Amino acid sequence: MQKILVTGAAGFIGHNLSKRLLSDGRTVVGLDNLNDYYDPKLKRARLSELLVSDQFSHAEFDMADRGLMEKMFEDEQFDAVINLAAQPGVRYSLINPAVYVDTNLVGYANVLEGCRQTKVKHLLYASSSSVYGANTSMPFSVHDNVDHPVSLYAASKKANELMAHCYSHLYNIPCTGLRFFTVYGPWGRPDMAPMLFTKAILEGKAIDIFNNGKMLRDFTYIDDIVEGVFRLIDHVPQPNPEWSGETPDPATSYCPWRVYNIGNNATVKLMHFIEVLEDCLGKKAEKNFLPMQDGDVTATYANVDDLVREIDFKPQTRVEDGIQKFVDWYRSYYS
Repeated sequence: MQKILVTGAAGFIGHNLSKRLLSDGRTVVGLDNLNDYYDPKLKRARLSELLVSDQFSHAEFDMADRGLMEKMFEDEQFDAVINLAAQPGVRYSLINPAVYVDTNLVGYANVLEGCRQTKVKHLLYASSSSVYGANTSMPFSVHDNVDHPVSLYAASKKANELMAHCYSHLYNIPCTGLRFFTVYGPWGRPDMAPMLFTKAILEGKAIDIFNNGKMLRDFTYIDDIVEGVFRLIDHVPQPNPEWSGETPDPATSYCPWRVYNIGNNATVKLMHFIEVLEDCLGKKAEKNFLPMQDGDVTATYANVDDLVREIDFKPQTRVEDGIQKFVDWYRSYYS
């Protein structure tokens, strides 16, 4: 898997993963439309770190553009594709659902078609812990049914898994789904809690805390996410010979298709996360407690047994260590 397409290369995970791939000597083609969902300056700053490598090139267009996608796949002939481009955010999907259809469904379908037409050896794609939706059995297992999403964002991610299965079944494309759990760390997204909280605390503004702080999250440090994805690139999924249509396993298939959780395998109380952030910043937060938001869930918790068994890796960065690294980066980047 020498030549790899990373969609969303200017994004939080895409940027960090691309750096890891380049350090390993891979050739990376990045794709990102650099939209203004959050500050494009941050995206361009991430991109500038990648463009110093002669093993990296970047295309700036929307993957919902079928013609440009077809041409790129035909011209580049990728060995592997890692689809990280998506419209993120649970709450924003309540405000602007159309953009989730355009990017997470139409754009993703173009990725699948590109893989089919050019016989890509392995497609990896970002799913989300959000697919567990109304599930309350903890920790969340990839072997559990996930047919009850509670947001359009979650539904679009479940749809990605189903669409990949169709292409794996019809065209024998090896597909790996990556269910990420609350990623945080340096170069993070400004619309996520760590960045929102840090900015507000330093400016002396109140932070919004939903469900009155009674939230549990499986916070996963960016380096752990990247390492899990990196190890899975060359771990091409195989058909499960024990799969049965009478008792179907949601995590595997009779075709080369798999899904994995990549999470810290631990729950952290939101209030503890805030306390650690306050300690690292040396400043207390003014707190604005609010009710639960539509489309959100009270807890996430990843079972990573399959990840450990198959690639011998378990994310384990402590929140105390991860937040300190994030705060150090934040102070440096934003001076």
